[in-house]
Amino acid sequence: MNRIAMRRLLTKISIYVVLILGAGVVLVPFAWMVSTSLKPFKEIFIYPPEVFPRHVQWRNYVEAIYHAHFPVWVYFRNSLIISAPVAVLDVLMCAIVAFAFARLWFRGRDILFLILLSTMMLPGQVTMIPTFILYSRLGWIDTFLPIIVPAFFGWNYGIFLLRQYFASIPDELDDAARIDGCGPVSTMFRIHMPIAKPALGMVAIFSFTGMWSEFLRPLLYLRDIHLWPMTLALNAYKSPRGGNTRWEYLMVMTIFTCLPPLLLFLAAQRYYIQGVVITGVKG
Repeated sequence: MNRIAMRRLLTKISIYVVLILGAGVVLVPFAWMVSTSLKPFKEIFIYPPEVFPRHVQWRNYVEAIYHAHFPVWVYFRNSLIISAPVAVLDVLMCAIVAFAFARLWFRGRDILFLILLSTMMLPGQVTMIPTFILYSRLGWIDTFLPIIVPAFFGWNYGIFLLRQYFASIPDELDDAARIDGCGPVSTMFRIHMPIAKPALGMVAIFSFTGMWSEFLRPLLYLRDIHLWPMTLALNAYKSPRGGNTRWEYLMVMTIFTCLPPLLLFLAAQRYYIQGVVITGVKG
């Protein structure tokens, strides 16, 4: 084996070692959460702490649901009611706006796009009080509307990603579509949307996981406990002083909360990886 081949082999081995170590560091909290969910209550605070439980308690996963002082499946359903429509609306609206910025020409297009990019630097805390007053006067407090309706106006980061993708599509496809009699709307839905599946999938994953884990907006707008998503329910599951908290049950419910985003990523990881590669290179 010559020096060049040996150097490439060592480089590849080094990369894999670094990736494995990084994955191990990232997985430590999740592994500890799973381990705690399988421990009896008395083993959780053993010092020095033990990674593997001495007595595996599978019944924790059943008892956690019945031990809860709130309807778990209702809160799980509320999270789906909030996250699924927001993900669909974000994909659709971001695609429409991004297509206009990338493929259509109109006066002030570049200036409007710069204004859109500047909103990404605006902290959400700045608009928190004005939007709360607006939704309060509209009578939307204690409904899902303040959380779902903003998705009708798109998402600035999703628009940016899709705009980069649409801009990378060759202009010859638009010319061929116009020759066949397609207008801008038909060109978008028949040509660009099918090609942009990787980027659309990435926006859907980001939107769904972000809304599924959202805590602040439901805390602000949802006062009725029967409208709470799982994020608020988990916070209520914990005892205010921490002494009476059944941490093994809390870890079980946390695992249940992590499952939908994890399953979505596993189902759409091909589109996610393609979207990251293409939107990061082209445009």
